[in-house]
Amino acid sequence: MAYTFQVTVDSATPHALADWWAEALGWEVEPSDAEFIREMIAAGRATDEDTTTHRGALVWKAGQGIRHPEGLERAPRILFQLVAEAKTVKNRVHLDVRIGEDDPRALVERLLAKGAEHLHEGSQGPFTWTTLADPEGNELCVSH
Repeated sequence: MAYTFQVTVDSATPHALADWWAEALGWEVEPSDAEFIREMIAAGRATDEDTTTHRGALVWKAGQGIRHPEGLERAPRILFQLVAEAKTVKNRVHLDVRIGEDDPRALVERLLAKGAEHLHEGSQGPFTWTTLADPEGNELCVSH
């Protein structure tokens, strides 16, 4: 049997980081369902402390998901999950953002302007990539 998966990224600010990545990838932030959240609180299955407000919307504090605009059949969901501890070492897993025919320098410049950090340039044979870190230090590579 084959399994599906989502990618989960630990984060100090999951909603802000989900916004950043959704814009970086051209993806969508999953909408919040404030009515459902209020129903869970009213039923005693959650508390007000389990929630926060982000961009004027009631959301779950623990995390925020993003997905490809064509759905989960196109790419796995990415979940940004609230954690208390800060990132301290290099990621053992990172995302390679493949941009097809778009200009990789344009994307790199846009991400740098939005708070990414340039880490290094890489190449192997005919392939080149730029390694960046997102605003919380998670690595990503941009390539064709």
